[in-house]
Amino acid sequence: MSYKVYIYVITLMLSIYATSGINFDGFIKTNKAIEARVLVILISIALSYLSTNFIYDFISLTSIIKGWFYWIKNYL
Repeated sequence: MSYKVYIYVITLMLSIYATSGINFDGFIKTNKAIEARVLVILISIALSYLSTNFIYDFISLTSIIKGWFYWIKNYL
């Protein structure tokens, strides 16, 4: 299994924890608690998706750059 799944799970938990600290009372109408929870879940999933792709691309890019330095060191 790819380590990207593990990154998704970790960032999802972190984003849910982070969005739970935001006060959405100013944005949500009164008596709309279910809609507010759905909004928090959607924001958490979107934040998790973005952060996971950033981390995954960063790891991929650094391994490519590391490979370049290895090639330069050994073959030039």
